[in-house]
Amino acid sequence: MQRSKWFALLFLLGAFVAGAAIGFAADRAVRHDRPGRHGSRSPLDHLSRELDLTPTQRAAFDTILEEKQKQIRQLFAPIRPQMDSLMALSKAIGDSTHEQLRHVLTPEQRAKFDKMHEEAKKRGADERRRWDMDKGPGPASGPGKGKS
Repeated sequence: MQRSKWFALLFLLGAFVAGAAIGFAADRAVRHDRPGRHGSRSPLDHLSRELDLTPTQRAAFDTILEEKQKQIRQLFAPIRPQMDSLMALSKAIGDSTHEQLRHVLTPEQRAKFDKMHEEAKKRGADERRRWDMDKGPGPASGPGKGKS
């Protein structure tokens, strides 16, 4: 009984993480070209500009956020294999959904939709590379990295 509760909890956690990843990718695909986006700068770069952080404050932000990322990676390390499995299942569901949606569209819409889907997949691949590099979840661009 206790084991099934543990698997249910892991499944829900994995579903949450997968949903968040899919939601993030969808949000990026939909809002990618809207004005007011950060462009290729990181959210930390945007925050630093908006708050007019001094170099000392920025360095403190970087240190604090790097420590937070380290703690999160440690927190997720024990369940990483389960999360990877759930992400694979989530991808299969996403691919199936994409195919179902394509059937609703006209040929012209399909071409545009497929292009949007490929762009989202590339962004997702970048996120997965960052995940693998960091060995855990983290923001699209870590402190001081200046990417994304």
